Amino acid sequence: MGSNIDHGVTEEAAYPGLDALPHAIEGEMTLAVRVIGWLITGMLLAAVVAGLWQGITGHQGLRTDVVNGLAVSEVGFAIVLILLGSIVEGFGYGLSLGTRWPYTRNIVVLMVRGDPEAAHRMVATLVGLVALALVILSPSVSTISGLSLIVVTALFGMGTLYVLAGRAPAVVHGTHGLLAYGVFLIYLTGLVYPGLNFWAYLGATGALHALLLAVFLGGMTTGQRGFGTAIGPFVKPQKAAQWTIAAHISAALLLVATLGWMMPAYPIAFYLAVAQVAVGFLLFHAVNLKPKDPGVMVAFHQSMVLLMCLAIVLQWR
Repeated sequence: MGSNIDHGVTEEAAYPGLDALPHAIEGEMTLAVRVIGWLITGMLLAAVVAGLWQGITGHQGLRTDVVNGLAVSEVGFAIVLILLGSIVEGFGYGLSLGTRWPYTRNIVVLMVRGDPEAAHRMVATLVGLVALALVILSPSVSTISGLSLIVVTALFGMGTLYVLAGRAPAVVHGTHGLLAYGVFLIYLTGLVYPGLNFWAYLGATGALHALLLAVFLGGMTTGQRGFGTAIGPFVKPQKAAQWTIAAHISAALLLVATLGWMMPAYPIAFYLAVAQVAVGFLLFHAVNLKPKDPGVMVAFHQSMVLLMCLAIVLQWR
């Protein structure tokens, strides 16, 4: 049996013209959400420990060791942040705090109780603070760009709440997802290839272009269908949500074709992309069966994208 969390957020007047969509819609605290929450907590702790280990064992000078340790933790935090976003979507917590942003007065209590949206916002704050520390300790194009991306991502994150409530266009949701992966990639590449200009690397890496296009259209798909609304089965698209997912599927196939064309440069990424197409169809059916909370498939879908990013940047073979 699941239980609802008392969010301290009143169900205010419904938005006009939105079929009485309340200001805040609480998600259900199920065993699956709790277990995933424990796993996410473990990942956060692992990111902290990895950063501490990198800093302690670096022996490159205090400032450099601190910067390297923070960079390692930041990559882990960025991964957790993306996964938390998928859990928020998958288990119906997208509007659990309403459209109040960035915080409610009891957000820390809600996070401790297991609300994924509260945790998502607090981890986003942590990512921002670490990024600020990196800019102060090691100002560079990459660290300044990373902090700038985080600020813009946060602003679009506020916009996603209005997308889910039907008051902003789906492109806001797609852009938010794209920026979130940009944050992850900029710190990952900075860690793997120190001193490399991220924007030059991104411009030269065609595999990432195809992947990020699919990410953007995936976010658009979520935004276009809205909160708790099924896309519906179709052969020929009849409505905007169906046209958007058709574009997303096309982008996924383009990614497979791109990685296949580049073989043997990114073999693991290619196999992951092929598998992701099947995962995507399973998620499509899950969304239609349970539009409000399609479940763990959303997190699994995002995990595959994260693995593809790692496979491309690290050139897994």
